[in-house]
Amino acid sequence: MNRAKKIMIVDDDTNICELLRLYIEKDGYDTVIANTGTQAVRLFDQEMPDLIMLDIMLPELDGWQVCREIRKKSPVPIIMLTAKGEVFDKVLGLELGADDYVVKPFEAKEILARIHAVLRRTSSPEESNIKEVEWDKLSINLTNYELKINGVKVDTPPKELELLYHLASKPNRVFTRDQLLDEVWGFDYYGDSRTVDVHVKRLREKIDGVSPKWELKTVWGVGYKFETKE
Repeated sequence: MNRAKKIMIVDDDTNICELLRLYIEKDGYDTVIANTGTQAVRLFDQEMPDLIMLDIMLPELDGWQVCREIRKKSPVPIIMLTAKGEVFDKVLGLELGADDYVVKPFEAKEILARIHAVLRRTSSPEESNIKEVEWDKLSINLTNYELKINGVKVDTPPKELELLYHLASKPNRVFTRDQLLDEVWGFDYYGDSRTVDVHVKRLREKIDGVSPKWELKTVWGVGYKFETKE
């Protein structure tokens, strides 16, 4: 199974961390957050992120020191964050191995565009731009919007496919209906939770009983999850 890319956000401002987390997770990535330089180095070894958003002004170890420590052991892409007016030495950043930088305050579109561009540059060709999840007898491809069961393409409306991909790419994680509305339909969607129920019902008509190794499951009183049994 192809897991979602993981982005590490390193900033001592918890509001900025939360804002970045919302932007990035809404775009389909997983996130992990560190608020100090020391914590960032420790979490990097535990979490092995695919990209790091790294603030320069950090307690304990600054962003330059964190970049040096990570570069000793990994080529993971790093995007530096700097506040407007701070001195940012691009030459030093390049020498230390940073891949890009963003100036605060930033907009969501700019952050996501930078992440996409850096990941494209640093991904291998077979990984680049491919969004696909595979489980036993099930393939969900969000690059070309195809659902395949036992290798046979099954016609599926885009939102059903996006919902199934979202659940199946984070197996065994429970999502409330409101979370799914936010993350699949978008923050500006004004429908109600019955929208999710209807889409789950239609998906079950297609995939129920396909494999004993996974199930689109209702968690009563909470929401839904893609449960794996391996």
